[in-house]
Amino acid sequence: TGIPVKRVAQTESEKLLKIEDELRKYIIGQDNVIETLAHAIQRTRAGLKDPNRPIGSFVFLGPSGVGKTLLAKVLAKYLFEDESALIRIDMSEYMEKFTSSRLTGAPPGYVGYEEGGQLTERVRRKPYSVVLLDEIEKAHPDVFNILLQVLDEGRLTDSLGRRVDFKNTILIMTSNVGTKDIKSNTAFGFSSRSAKFDYESMKQKIMDNIKRIFNPEFLNRIDNIIVFKPLSIDDMLKIVDIEFKEMLNKLKDRNIIVKLSTGARKFLAEKGFDSVLGARPMKRAIQRYVEDPLAGEILKGRFGDGSKIKIAIRGDKLSFTDSTKTPMEISGD
Repeated sequence: TGIPVKRVAQTESEKLLKIEDELRKYIIGQDNVIETLAHAIQRTRAGLKDPNRPIGSFVFLGPSGVGKTLLAKVLAKYLFEDESALIRIDMSEYMEKFTSSRLTGAPPGYVGYEEGGQLTERVRRKPYSVVLLDEIEKAHPDVFNILLQVLDEGRLTDSLGRRVDFKNTILIMTSNVGTKDIKSNTAFGFSSRSAKFDYESMKQKIMDNIKRIFNPEFLNRIDNIIVFKPLSIDDMLKIVDIEFKEMLNKLKDRNIIVKLSTGARKFLAEKGFDSVLGARPMKRAIQRYVEDPLAGEILKGRFGDGSKIKIAIRGDKLSFTDSTKTPMEISGD
């Protein structure tokens, strides 16, 4: 049926009460987003909303690499206890008029007719899911007519005549519309948290852009339109800690302890940030500057079971030091 076995009422209530704390473990610098999202979902599940509509519908706005897609992933895994409960669709593939019908299925006589729709079939198989529509601004206007039916009635009928229920889905649409205003107002790619007025001004500009692009009929049916904040240097340091912790988990079996100095954390925060991509390069930065040299030294026998390694910064290099051995310098280039 696609319904998680553990999804009983008491368990769900406990999950909903803890949802903000759980999301904050992975989503950094977006407390306003998490609070808005959590409250909207809690209202629905408490019975304060039409039960036949989706659990929630949201438009996530803001620059790349600030957590929009990650939030959808974490939400799906936490609420539905299943990583595959995220249904992700790239709306840049639905820019032409003829492509909109693929969401509900090809008409009779066309190739793929019996396969069902690319949206409806996946929701039919995973009725408890987060539906993520990336770059929604690129979709053809006919796509929005389909989404209006989901938002209004909580269901779609596919090309095979089957009714597909969306009332247990969370619909999230992302867009980068208007983010030039955010990028041009940040120094070295990082925002200043003290510039609250500037953020509110940028938020208003983004909202103005959205109102020019999307039909009011569509926007009025969305539960919340949320603008993500650009990341600050403090946010990036927290993201370093999260990614670094993931790396440490891989070394548990080898009983290797690795610690980062304050300087090394800042080095990785700067290397892992890009003014266009946001925090997306962070994983690659940790792989390049930490995992790769560490793996090389482990294979050479320099570090092994029981090693206690300190990573520090020396000029533009990282130095890796085991408890009683001489430091190894790694270029920061």
